[in-house]
Amino acid sequence: MILWGMPVVPYHTQLEPPEDAVIWRFLDMDKFRDLMANQELYFRRTDLFKKDDPNEGLATDEYVREVRGLVKYALHDELTLNNDQAFTRQNSAGYYLSCWSLYDGKTLRMWFRYAQDGVAVCSRYDLLKSALGGMLDEIHLGKVRYGNEEMTGYNTLQCIYTKGPSFIWENEVRAVLCSNDPVAGQNRHYGQNNFPHREPLDKVNPLHKWVHDCKRRRIDLKSVVTGICVSPWATDETFKEVEHWAKVRNYDFPVRYDQKSTLTPTPEELRERGWR
Repeated sequence: MILWGMPVVPYHTQLEPPEDAVIWRFLDMDKFRDLMANQELYFRRTDLFKKDDPNEGLATDEYVREVRGLVKYALHDELTLNNDQAFTRQNSAGYYLSCWSLYDGKTLRMWFRYAQDGVAVCSRYDLLKSALGGMLDEIHLGKVRYGNEEMTGYNTLQCIYTKGPSFIWENEVRAVLCSNDPVAGQNRHYGQNNFPHREPLDKVNPLHKWVHDCKRRRIDLKSVVTGICVSPWATDETFKEVEHWAKVRNYDFPVRYDQKSTLTPTPEELRERGWR
């Protein structure tokens, strides 16, 4: 039996860059080594990103109140808000993300936040879209919006593709792989007293053991990667290692430093300026 991949699936309010848009995936060295050694694209479960952004995959409370007609501080409405946000959080556990950044030349903050001694794997939007289109999973691909201004509905995918304005510097493109638990309930946020908590009660009502933290999908790196950029703060040893990886399996990917200059602030200097 021959299994054919399905095309990337469009979604409501999808926003796409030009097909030839340059995109980068910033990786620390461990993740880069894993990609090059195993030739697998890594997708992380959406709800796990809440450690970095508590609102990841959720609409803002203000937006939920607006579309649901809820009154702030009214007890019944606040419990409804809890229930809605927890329900969406549980839905988001069925979606896995691979995060890329639209290249605009302003990469320093991305290096600082995600890959101080790492790399950026370079590609194009059309190349990534083509690679994802050959998979068996339902996969979506598009640009992230920032802020509520363009929110027109209230569904999990739209929440996943909308982030707070404070993250606009990431200029993100997301690939979203769908893998819902076929027997999952959506009431893991209820405890013994039947109170609707805002987050799932993982210790009381854990996810099934077959719900994994990540998904990994094999890709042909030669058809996706156009080059590899190295952090401006990476050591010469790191650069040489990246050059080695760029030539395994006859890849021959071009490698270069990005923003390496005597004028480039150090991570310590950026922390002194308040960067986190």
